[in-house]
Amino acid sequence: MNELEMQLHYPLGDALPPGGGTLEVAPGVKWIRMSLPFALNHINLWLLRDCIEGVEGWSIVDCCIHRDEAKAQWESIFVNELQGLPVLRVIVTHMHPDHIGLAHWLCARWSEDASVGARECRLWISATDYQVARMGCMGPTGFGGDRAAEYFAAHGLNSPEAVEQIKARTGYFPSLVPSVPPNYRRMMDGMLITIGGRAWRCISGYGHAPEHIALYCEELDVLIGGDMMLPRISTNVSVYEQEPEANALALFLDSIDKFRSLPEDTLVLPSHGKPFTGLHTRIQQLHDHHRDRLAEVQQACTGAGLQRRRHSAGDVQAPDGPAPDHLCHG
Repeated sequence: MNELEMQLHYPLGDALPPGGGTLEVAPGVKWIRMSLPFALNHINLWLLRDCIEGVEGWSIVDCCIHRDEAKAQWESIFVNELQGLPVLRVIVTHMHPDHIGLAHWLCARWSEDASVGARECRLWISATDYQVARMGCMGPTGFGGDRAAEYFAAHGLNSPEAVEQIKARTGYFPSLVPSVPPNYRRMMDGMLITIGGRAWRCISGYGHAPEHIALYCEELDVLIGGDMMLPRISTNVSVYEQEPEANALALFLDSIDKFRSLPEDTLVLPSHGKPFTGLHTRIQQLHDHHRDRLAEVQQACTGAGLQRRRHSAGDVQAPDGPAPDHLCHG
């Protein structure tokens, strides 16, 4: 545990859900942890006890990527953790593959198992993220290809290996998200969703995904933070070729400031890492982190920074002086 983590509190200690099982973290809220075949090797998913129009069951929050191992783990959970009740809806915080990858399968799985005339298992997601996910599944590039490679190369990611890797990513998103459900229920900022008789408020976030939705329950004092509030790392904040003038970092920092109105001891359920308390502390840590990284970038953009870098590389030294504005405000 690093120094910043020691400023947070992990109320469950080192406890983790068993494979194919769950761990209750609050009344009616169960934690699922599934493995991912990436450097970030797991994702947290959530089961919420629910009742819709008199039908008892469960809501799922986030899904994991489309892979047989995840399907098998879900089937184990269906047998062992649902108390014989159905999944009533699938809530997705945002469109990244580890969150939406199995939404189509889960919705179809629980709609197909329903009796004639029973409720369809619906996907709940923001409109923006639903449409972007559809574009990733159906579009010609799948968020990769030549244009993406040229864009990143123009901003320094220009090694031959990196360029070829990005060019080859045309099938990457569809391989993890082969489809999305044909219809959905829209979630919007400030919207209240009744789940199991409790109100959960939608809190929109930007900079990481097009329109990320976190969920806060005042009665439980629980925040399902998705990828907007992680305890160990800052979520990915990037600018892509589709919107090259985007100010993603400002959007992200403004978004996490929305959580300052919640109590400091709110139990935060992140998509990666362990549930924690110390929300205000973590918000400030993230602001400090990005402030420090900005200072490093600004230093690198000054003539002195360029001079040191070129001298260390044996290149011609540059004169001191400020860098052009376009280098410092990207």
